[in-house]
Amino acid sequence: MCYSAQIQASYRRYVREFGAHISLERFVDLFWEKRRDGGWSKLPKAMRAAFEAPTNEGELVIADLIAAAEREHAGLFEAELFQQKTRLTAAERTLATKPTKKAENDHRIATDKIARAQRNLADLQRTELLPRDSRIFPGYYAPVLVVEDGLLTVIPMRYQCRLPGWTAAMERQKPGTYNARRDNLKKAWRQLYGYKHGVVIVNAFYENVARHRMEHRELAPGEVEENVVLEFRPEPQQDMLVACLWSFTKGEEGEADLYSFAAITDEPPPEVSAAGHDRCIVPIRRENVDAWLHPDPKNLPALDAILEDRNRPYYEHRLAA
Repeated sequence: MCYSAQIQASYRRYVREFGAHISLERFVDLFWEKRRDGGWSKLPKAMRAAFEAPTNEGELVIADLIAAAEREHAGLFEAELFQQKTRLTAAERTLATKPTKKAENDHRIATDKIARAQRNLADLQRTELLPRDSRIFPGYYAPVLVVEDGLLTVIPMRYQCRLPGWTAAMERQKPGTYNARRDNLKKAWRQLYGYKHGVVIVNAFYENVARHRMEHRELAPGEVEENVVLEFRPEPQQDMLVACLWSFTKGEEGEADLYSFAAITDEPPPEVSAAGHDRCIVPIRRENVDAWLHPDPKNLPALDAILEDRNRPYYEHRLAA
């Protein structure tokens, strides 16, 4: 499964390349929701940064919302720093006079929390974007190109699809719906395949792999299986238009509406399989994007053909940083 991906997080790329309309209302709703429910970290920094230079009133509203939310988070990190530094000072005084187990634990915990708060504050205040600022994991949000109400539209969606009819409790029981297996599209995904298609621009993906499989060997006697994370990038470097399925769930009373998506995966090319993984994303060709985004549920073979006639770059891999 594609458990993580590095995406094109700015909606502007979709607008520029595809002439897409941006659903500013959906961005506003999402940012308000994540500001309120504590899920701000699920919004990639690069996606938020796309609104730093607003060009219209709608974008200005979003930029102001982001700035206010980040001031609030900075205040929380600063309060945490003050609290933990006070705790650390008290622990150091105790350890210098009459060491106790509690003081040792307080010293260790406060030191760890200070370092984490400092990292979070530095990340929040940093203006230069890094590659990791565009990386998403299940539960994170990304701009997705879809057709809604007949228009090419960019909508921010959660990377973990809530299938039609599912509740939040049901999806917690089946958390793997951030990927849609190609061999299961006409079964588990039949309510979306042929109906709600999307595209996400991706330039790298990441997979969990057993070290011994990556090294092409059996586990040694007594050896415990070790997991490593591999980064796969197309060679030559390029942006890939990854085929997705998406869903809309109307929020119940007191809940926000949810747009969510899954990336389609298929059997891996030889180089991905040789690295120890058994799935791979499906990047479709640019000339097939329009047909993919306007699916005909009565002609699934045509959609199958788009997935088969896909770009097939060579994927270089390395241990992820």
